[in-house]
Amino acid sequence: MRDSIITTESKLEEETLERSLRPRSLNEYIGQDKVKKNLQVFIEAAKKRKEPLDHVLLYGPPGLGKTTLATIVAEEMGVNIKITSGPAIEKPGELAAILSQLSPNDVLFIDEIHRLSKQVEEVLYPAMEDFVIDIIIGKGEQSKSIRLELPKFTLIGATTRAGMLSAPLRDRFGVVNRLDLYSVVDLMSIVIRSAKVLGIEVDDEGALEIAKRSRGTPRLANRLLKRVRDFAEVEHQGKIDYNVAKSALDKLDVDSFGLDDTDRNILLTIINNFGGGPVGLDVLAAAIGEDSGTIEDVYEPYLIKNGLINRTPRGRVVTEKAYKHLKLDYLLS
Repeated sequence: MRDSIITTESKLEEETLERSLRPRSLNEYIGQDKVKKNLQVFIEAAKKRKEPLDHVLLYGPPGLGKTTLATIVAEEMGVNIKITSGPAIEKPGELAAILSQLSPNDVLFIDEIHRLSKQVEEVLYPAMEDFVIDIIIGKGEQSKSIRLELPKFTLIGATTRAGMLSAPLRDRFGVVNRLDLYSVVDLMSIVIRSAKVLGIEVDDEGALEIAKRSRGTPRLANRLLKRVRDFAEVEHQGKIDYNVAKSALDKLDVDSFGLDDTDRNILLTIINNFGGGPVGLDVLAAAIGEDSGTIEDVYEPYLIKNGLINRTPRGRVVTEKAYKHLKLDYLLS
């Protein structure tokens, strides 16, 4: 029981810490400049018309700040936000209950929106389009449909798998934005900002080294910063410079490209088991014991962007650049 309480308290402290690192306005939000500029225009226009912002779809790899952006939109609009996820809404009645509790112009954020069931999604269509929901009461011949009017609201949907969204749902979003992996420069700025919030002393070289190994992802940059801080406090008098960052990240098995054990396992499995490829996604997932969706959503975007693997019609292929990084001989097939 005591261990359970401690675990719960630690989790709450970690969540509070994560929230403290999140920017609260578009001006504080680092990176995704095109998305920010467009959202600023749409928000200002909606406020001038005294209307809710049009429905927004955010898609891209995990850890890029979709939830943070949704929270900022609500803050900029001066309204409340309700946060939920696709898997959490199992029945149409649960969605109806959430929608009926919204106030005018509020934001409803649904993470993993591609995982909504078909029945729930069908209830969402009239809610998004006409701000009404149809509820069936009773069963069989005694059943009847009741239409309830909803306050006008903004739905912000987030997904890592935009291709899994149905066309009718995707078409109901007026604003569609893709979030891309971050540049090292932007990640360095995020590390420096987070260090100030956490009271960590870090110089530019230390922040740059953490940024380079963060896979283009702010969430990972903040996570690595906290772990490097631990090494700095225990072994190096607290300050993070290049040598401290490099030493700590090496001990965490995060290499100079930002690859971790799973990344290297993917590359080495394709090389050693499949002659460098091509190999299909499901076969690769089975070979390394990982979910195919996780490989496609979490690991592949970074490996592809950095030219370490290619995705071909026949499957995944490891590139010469990956062989060189892994210090292996590259043999042309």
